[in-house]
Amino acid sequence: MTQEREEARAAWDRIAPGYDAVVTPTHIDLSNEALSRAGLRKGMRFLDVAAGSGALSVPAAKRGAQVLATDLSPLMLERLRTRAHQDGLDIETRVMDGHALELDDETFDMAGSQFGVMLFPDMPKGIREMVRVVKPGGRVFVIAFADPGKIEFLHFLVGAVQSVRPEFTGLPKDPPPLPLQLADPNRLREEFVAAGLKQVEVETTTETMAHRTGKDLWDWLVSSNPIVESVLSGLELTKDERGMVRQTLDDMVRERAGSGAAELTSPINIGIGIK
Repeated sequence: MTQEREEARAAWDRIAPGYDAVVTPTHIDLSNEALSRAGLRKGMRFLDVAAGSGALSVPAAKRGAQVLATDLSPLMLERLRTRAHQDGLDIETRVMDGHALELDDETFDMAGSQFGVMLFPDMPKGIREMVRVVKPGGRVFVIAFADPGKIEFLHFLVGAVQSVRPEFTGLPKDPPPLPLQLADPNRLREEFVAAGLKQVEVETTTETMAHRTGKDLWDWLVSSNPIVESVLSGLELTKDERGMVRQTLDDMVRERAGSGAAELTSPINIGIGIK
C-alpha cells in the first residue's frame, strides 16, 4: 500500500469512534432512500464500497441483502461489525482499497457507496471498480454532497471560523476539496457514463440533520471526515480560538433551534446506473 493510502487509513482509524457515534446515525434515512431508488431486494448480493461503520450496509442487510462491506479502515469495519451484531445481522467485512477491489469481475447484483467514492483521490477509478464487479444488468449507485452553496452545516462552520479569522473565505473552489468533487450532478452523470453505465439517472434530494447544541454540531463536523480537521489545522487555530469557534457555533445553533433542535439541510446527489 502506498504511503498516501497508509496515511488515509490512519486518518480514518483516528476518527472511527466519533464517526460511528455521531455521524453514521445521521445518514441512515438517506441510505434507505437510496436503496429504495436503486431497487435493492431480498437475496441480492450487495457491495458497499468505503462503508465506514455501516450507515449503508446495515440498512441493506435489514432488507435481506447479502452484504459485503469494504473499507480502508479496519477500525471503521470493527465498528460496523458491532452495529451488525447488535441488530442480529450477518454482514461480511473486508479491509480493502476501493481504488483496487480484490474481488472477481461480475459477482454482485448491486454496488453502492455513500459519501465514500466521492472522497477518493482517483474517484473515476473507484467508480470503474464498482462497475467491474457488478453483473451485467446490475446497478451501481453513488451518494455525494451536491451544491456546496446550499450545504447549511458548511455555512455554519465558515461563519464560526470567520468569528476568529475574518479573512477566511471558506473551502477552496478550484479545485474543490475531495468531498465536493461530485457536487455537480452533470459531473456524476459523466463519470457514470464514462465507466460504462447506461440509463444513468442523477437526482438531487435533501438530507436534514438535527443538532441541539453547537457542541453537537462541532463533534459531527470534526468526526465527519479528516478533511475538516485538516482545514482547521491549516489555519493554525489556537486552543482559545477553537473555543471561540465552538461558542459561535453554539450561538448559531441556539438561534436556529429556538426551543427545539436546529435542523440543517444539505442537497445530496444520488446517481444510479445500470451495467
